[in-house]
Amino acid sequence: MSECVLVAVPVKDEAERIADCLRALTLQADRQPDGVVLLINNTTDGTAAVAWSILPALPAPVEVLEVEFPPETACAGSARRAAMEHAATRLGAEGVLMTTDADGRVPPDWVAANLWHLRQGADAVAGRAVLDPGDAALLPPRLHEDDALECAYAELLDTIAALIDPEPWDPLPRHTEHSGASIAVTRAAYRRAGGMPAMPLAEDRHFFEALRRTGSRIRHAPEIAVVVSGRTVGRAEGGMADTIRRRLAAPDPYLDSALEPAAMRARRVRLRRAFRACYHDDGSQPRLAAELGLPGVAVRTACEARCWAEGWAALEATSPKLKRSPVPAANVRLELEAGRRLLAGLREHVQA
Repeated sequence: MSECVLVAVPVKDEAERIADCLRALTLQADRQPDGVVLLINNTTDGTAAVAWSILPALPAPVEVLEVEFPPETACAGSARRAAMEHAATRLGAEGVLMTTDADGRVPPDWVAANLWHLRQGADAVAGRAVLDPGDAALLPPRLHEDDALECAYAELLDTIAALIDPEPWDPLPRHTEHSGASIAVTRAAYRRAGGMPAMPLAEDRHFFEALRRTGSRIRHAPEIAVVVSGRTVGRAEGGMADTIRRRLAAPDPYLDSALEPAAMRARRVRLRRAFRACYHDDGSQPRLAAELGLPGVAVRTACEARCWAEGWAALEATSPKLKRSPVPAANVRLELEAGRRLLAGLREHVQA
């Protein structure tokens, strides 16, 4: 596989960290990127000067773009989209786009590890973001404890999903993150999904949702982890820094919006598995419609979608039986216990 790999990095006010980011990207052990697109936007510090000063010492080519978005469109999503679109225009049909954050330090095998999963059949690879140990040590224990509980619950729900409706391209162990700190995607899948959305918040999550809706096979690779800052004053509104600062002031009342009660997750995934089965089987559609609380025409229409994932997304958005219920943070330990009991029953059923 002779793919060309370009890495797109949106940058705003990262004079202190951009050198480390670029060195990590261009000093890869097994496979260098073919180029890095550094899109410096709306910057008021010396980021551009730092970047230009180290370019001669870097072993991979880096293209520096300096842009100024107007206030109404200036956001992390606009910057990441612009960087990735610029890179995508320089790739052929077999090309691979990668992106990370300007405050991130990718591991020495980052490019090679992502390419390995793509060569195994994934269309996109989601890596993890881990806090810089020095920054993490400055945060109070309460934040780490709350995060550990939420992460444990997210992993539990994902394990339930993997047992009920396994996806061969994304086996356990895996993770549940969709972070702009580590994304790799084929150019074809990127285009099918409509590119990175230019959204002010959570552009990375919405991008992965678009990938899934358009039938892309996403691998959540647990071994791919990028170190990012744990600062409390960030560059992107609504990003990790804002989350940390908000939780320092007071715990969030609810867990992440992607999480839900364990019993509800099990029902959702069972119905998803049933829709996969009936996507090309008219005979089982009426029963599924009843279980979803939808008219039969809704399921028939969903089965006519370009891919099953697009049809399922439509059903999931309209079914009254799949309306999401938030999990109060105060209930997380109770939900963990309920989920563990559910998981134990699933494992007994699998082994029987």
